[in-house]
Amino acid sequence: MDDHSERAHDPLVEETEEARRKSAAARLFDIRRVIGGLFVAYGLIVGLVGLFDGQAEVDKAQSVRINLWAGAAMLVFGLLFLVWQWLRPVEAPALPREDDKR
Repeated sequence: MDDHSERAHDPLVEETEEARRKSAAARLFDIRRVIGGLFVAYGLIVGLVGLFDGQAEVDKAQSVRINLWAGAAMLVFGLLFLVWQWLRPVEAPALPREDDKR
């Protein structure tokens, strides 16, 4: 076998790869992303419904386009969560090193 075809075993590389995988998983399942995404989606839906409300629905709400305002508020709330998650990403907890386990 060729010595170059086999990868050298480097524990630091493996540790870095493991930390990167955990960090990606932590970002993927960050609750702020889930909440923000849901509020943005529902805000768009409710806002569009409010945009096309008929006069009967507006009169029921005392001449306020409540669906439009609620949709806008939900959209802003969801975007704030997504911005928060973007500005302060989740850091995966540091793995204990072999030297620290004593």
